[in-house]
Amino acid sequence: MNNSVGNTGRVLWAGLRALLVLTLVCGVLYPLAVTGIAQLAFPARADGSEVEDASGKVVGSELIGQTYLDGDAPDLRWFQPRPSRGLGTNSVNTRYSIILSGATNRSGDNEDLIRWVTDAKAAVVEDNSTPGHPVKPSDVPADAVTSSGSGLDPHISPEYARLQVHRVAARNGLDAAAVGKLVADHTDDRILGFIGEPRVNVLELNVALRELVGRQ
Repeated sequence: MNNSVGNTGRVLWAGLRALLVLTLVCGVLYPLAVTGIAQLAFPARADGSEVEDASGKVVGSELIGQTYLDGDAPDLRWFQPRPSRGLGTNSVNTRYSIILSGATNRSGDNEDLIRWVTDAKAAVVEDNSTPGHPVKPSDVPADAVTSSGSGLDPHISPEYARLQVHRVAARNGLDAAAVGKLVADHTDDRILGFIGEPRVNVLELNVALRELVGRQ
């Protein structure tokens, strides 16, 4: 009996020591080491890839898309991001208004998807057509009418950014050539020259737009 109790005690003590050691190594030392290395090697990315305006105020992250609204409608003074059709509110725990993200991922013949894309394309054509510069439905790129897989993509295609140039210039009393240069200056090429597609970060572009407007 005593041997059984003794053996059980040794096993429990060994398990407790293993728990304490693994908690220290995996729960304290390893996270501290990884955090320290990240802060030394990639401080900006480790802190969330924050974007600051001209005054040094943090206005968001370059990794997460934002909406630019005037009430419930798009604020047409600013470059608009991809649609966030996949965004919705939590319907399970109704005590909290939690925002959910997602995509417009449906089959090609899905009636809802067809209606969303058709309505979105009509809105893009209407919003971005200016006197002397009408937008045709065939000019509208796919990313202007569909959300990304996460619904939080911070980038748009250069084609969609250029499509918005005349509308943004007209709404802000700017020269279209100057706004077009902003788009060109904020267009990132493929990673390493062959990975992904050229892209424009909407938040960074709008921060530069705000600075340009402020200089007028």
